[in-house]
Amino acid sequence: MLSLIAVVACGVEQPPDEMQVLESKSQTFQEDNGLSLNGLSLNGLSLNGLSLNGLSLNGLNDADFIAWFNSADGGNLAGHEALMKYLVRCAVPEGQVRVFVNPTTGVRHVWEGGMGLAPLWSGGSPATVDEQQVISACLAAHANNYGVHVPISVLGQDASGGTIPFTRQELMSFAQREACFFGNLFVPGGAVLFAGNHMDALSPEQSTPRPCGLLGLGTASSPACTQIQRIGQCLDHCQLEPNGNFYSECTYNGVTYKPLTTRIRLSDVNVCGDGVCQVGERKGTGYTADSCGVDCGT
Repeated sequence: MLSLIAVVACGVEQPPDEMQVLESKSQTFQEDNGLSLNGLSLNGLSLNGLSLNGLSLNGLNDADFIAWFNSADGGNLAGHEALMKYLVRCAVPEGQVRVFVNPTTGVRHVWEGGMGLAPLWSGGSPATVDEQQVISACLAAHANNYGVHVPISVLGQDASGGTIPFTRQELMSFAQREACFFGNLFVPGGAVLFAGNHMDALSPEQSTPRPCGLLGLGTASSPACTQIQRIGQCLDHCQLEPNGNFYSECTYNGVTYKPLTTRIRLSDVNVCGDGVCQVGERKGTGYTADSCGVDCGT
């Protein structure tokens, strides 16, 4: 059973309040290069701890959703609250909110929209397969088991085929091509997530604070993100849109998915040997990211 969320801090200093950081970054990006909240990764979204089994996406007042929110994962209401905040941010347009009054606890939950990737579900209809896929891709693209904030550029199409807005300055600011993400977390008993490199690959001495994204050559998953299956290079399974900025569809094991494509800043690629032990590097005796004695000690 594929799972979502539960922070694994890995010794990283606890980041500041998420919404303060998101609001600050959003204002900076809008002023500098046109990025909005859909260009930000989500702190604390991890692939451990909470299952999506039973989350039907038929609506917030649906009996299955209420049962999932209150009872799944041992009744982890705080975890489900966090997951829904991220899910609504992916699915619902910026400037809108979704409100859920829990009939069991009486607590009123308010979740803010961001990317607007699932217009039918956002309007109250059951999520289509395309919407399930693009929401799954969005959650995977924003996963970070290290629990740190890393700005990202998210490119692709919403469930209706509309292109997520971006600017040329955004592509320049986020010059490091990272990954494609796709899958479907809402298939009972068959939830899957996949990721591949968006053309580039890390050398052995390089790493990033996003273990589910850009990796080296091959299909091995990062030890910090084993729940996402690696597919190697996206180009081996996915179709680029005409301008080459993102992938319009990916096919794997005979199933075609709607993917999302990510980019990161060049400054978020770490190099063993720069004298600083950074997220993604480990202690050791060598000069590679997973054994970087020169930066992290032995």
